[in-house]
Amino acid sequence: MEGILPLLKPAGMTSHDCVMKIRRLYQTKKVGHTGTLDPDVVGVLPICIGKATKVAQYMSDYSKTYVGEVTIGFSTTTEDASGEVVETKGVNKPWSKEDIIALLNSFKGEITQIPPMYSAVKVNGKKLYEYARANQTVERPTRKVRIHRLELTSDLTLNETSNTFSFSFEVECSKGTYVRTLAVDLGKALGFPAHMSHLKRTASGPFTTEVCTSLSELEEMEGVDERVKVLRPLDEAIAHLPMLIVDNEVEQLIKYGSVLSEEKGLDEMRFTVYNGQGECLAIYQKHPTKPGLIKPEKMIWTS
Repeated sequence: MEGILPLLKPAGMTSHDCVMKIRRLYQTKKVGHTGTLDPDVVGVLPICIGKATKVAQYMSDYSKTYVGEVTIGFSTTTEDASGEVVETKGVNKPWSKEDIIALLNSFKGEITQIPPMYSAVKVNGKKLYEYARANQTVERPTRKVRIHRLELTSDLTLNETSNTFSFSFEVECSKGTYVRTLAVDLGKALGFPAHMSHLKRTASGPFTTEVCTSLSELEEMEGVDERVKVLRPLDEAIAHLPMLIVDNEVEQLIKYGSVLSEEKGLDEMRFTVYNGQGECLAIYQKHPTKPGLIKPEKMIWTS
């Protein structure tokens, strides 16, 4: 039993909660997720099962796609709708569609973010949310992330009762991007406090909501044999890496974890190695200290 389960994570569960439930449903301890998804966020959470856990580290680098709603007019402690209100500044006049599109365009490319206090980023060996829960402040490190695509996907709404202004967008971004913080920064650019009022992850690398299975659907299936049928092949998870196909002689060397001479024209630092039968044997990398050689980074093949 091995493969990738593209899970449609429900709201109210942590990524760890999902792993624990999948272990029970698939009757195996060899389960791991590929990067946390906030409890309040629904959407795509790829889960690795069995031998597929070996490739989890390569999946954490995936770009992600989200659909979100930003509400301008007040900010919260958690930067989303679940937190306590921190600052309020009512919006009485709407911005035009052209204004908001220009705003979104200004955030495309590489940007700098400061992770939210309610996040798992570690400072001095302690997670930021632990400082936040203890009412302690700490200097947060900045990080560079990349916004590949950021588009307006809804009408603009001015709520005259709450004096808030909201709109929805779709964003494709690099790993490590906090979309909550993006929402806050969009508000700051307009001179107002803001927060993420709704968020859903619609894609993680090649895995989209269209291929996802929910926990309730898994629970309705009759036994592990039925649940195995919804797993995606391990190969789909590492298809973004360059591929090298080897002959039988080199295959045997790879199965022993041998250091090999570098193939001519192989410019990539990391790549998958397959045999002629289409079986992934290993993930190799250029040798860090010996030019002209390649070495195994992760053995996938098992006897």
